[in-house]
Amino acid sequence: MSLSDRRSFLLSLPVLVLTGACGFSPVYGPDGTGAALYGKIAVAEPVDRETYLLVQELEQRLGRATTPQYDLSLALLTDTEGQAVTASGDITRYSVVAEVEYLLTPRGAETPVARGVARNFTGYSATGSTVETLASERDARQRLMVILADQIVAQIYSTAELPG
Repeated sequence: MSLSDRRSFLLSLPVLVLTGACGFSPVYGPDGTGAALYGKIAVAEPVDRETYLLVQELEQRLGRATTPQYDLSLALLTDTEGQAVTASGDITRYSVVAEVEYLLTPRGAETPVARGVARNFTGYSATGSTVETLASERDARQRLMVILADQIVAQIYSTAELPG
């Protein structure tokens, strides 16, 4: 073993010891939350374009359930806010702000195993043509649903209190 390899190994030992001592377990490991939930969550039916995009992103990360054991309900609220205003009063930049409350409940049970809120925003420019502005807004909303899906999955995997 070379000197630099030994140094790297010795420097990583405290991290290995601390993560093992704190009860850390990998999400996608054999006993991890990710492995226990993948393909077992039925995500709520979408009601509009934004929830459709959110459900699509969640199913990509959580796996589409063929025989679901859990239900994931979603309550999505979005708003568009003007951010940059010219001296003549024209808005040249917008932010799309969203908040989604979620609840993960075992099928046939009333007590959730995970619940939470994910919040974020994206922005888009309104300085181009009407078609460019509409395309920019649609892209911003799609990016926002990707961000929210990432947050929801991370929160579920880190906080879910699964039986067993």
